[in-house]
Amino acid sequence: MDKLPNDAFMLFSIINMKLRDNDMTLSELCDDLNVSEDEIKNKLHEIGFNYDESTRRFK
Repeated sequence: MDKLPNDAFMLFSIINMKLRDNDMTLSELCDDLNVSEDEIKNKLHEIGFNYDESTRRFK
């Protein structure tokens, strides 16, 4: 995750912005950024956010 911030709240904001702006699934975004989907999910889960596939965002 070198391209993404270490701060989980900043990560939350950037990931949701990229998901919205690029109209991608989390899997597609992670492939595009070359980052682990599990790592993103785990880091955001630690601060209370989970990925909602129906809305394609973390809530």
